[in-house]
Amino acid sequence: QVQLVESGGGLVEPGGSLRLSCAASGSFASVPTMGWYRQAPGRQREMVAVMATGGGSNYDSSVRDRFTISRDNAKNTVFLQMNTLKPEDTAVYYCYAAVRRRAFTASTYEYWGQGTQVTVSS
Repeated sequence: QVQLVESGGGLVEPGGSLRLSCAASGSFASVPTMGWYRQAPGRQREMVAVMATGGGSNYDSSVRDRFTISRDNAKNTVFLQMNTLKPEDTAVYYCYAAVRRRAFTASTYEYWGQGTQVTVSS
């Protein structure tokens, strides 16, 4: 079983910053990909940023110049530094992990955190 525990959401004024954290725990061999998705009311869940173990990352164009994703591979933890937040960033943010349960296998399994609310409002 794999658990993803998120922290760091909250209420912030436009232009402010927040930092999200997510730690993966449980029984697995590795976590090749970790990242963040978000879902605003009435909208589909969308990718915000993802990062591979080797450091390669991908961002949604709407956040590329404002958000930074990083990882601590030794602790299976991913972070999202969000700067210059806008009201349209308001959403529930979900941690995502693609987990390799056993070493020397190619298959990965997707896991999601419970979500953390980010509200950008004055």
